Amino acid sequence: MDQVRTTEEFGRAIRARRKELGYTQAFLADYAGVSASFLSELENGKETIQLGKAMTIMSLLGMNMAVMKRGE
Repeated sequence: MDQVRTTEEFGRAIRARRKELGYTQAFLADYAGVSASFLSELENGKETIQLGKAMTIMSLLGMNMAVMKRGE
């Protein structure tokens, strides 16, 4: 499992998975019910994104988020 420590790393993970699945930003944004600009900002690591929307995107991409203590 890859650890994500910054919003930039989170965005890169989202972008990589979207591209792996062959989705365009426009398609995924429409499917998730978010704006294309939101998805672009998410993928570019903007720190003020909305967590609920980000989690919706992750779910639609078949990704999970885990919260754990460091060192585990």
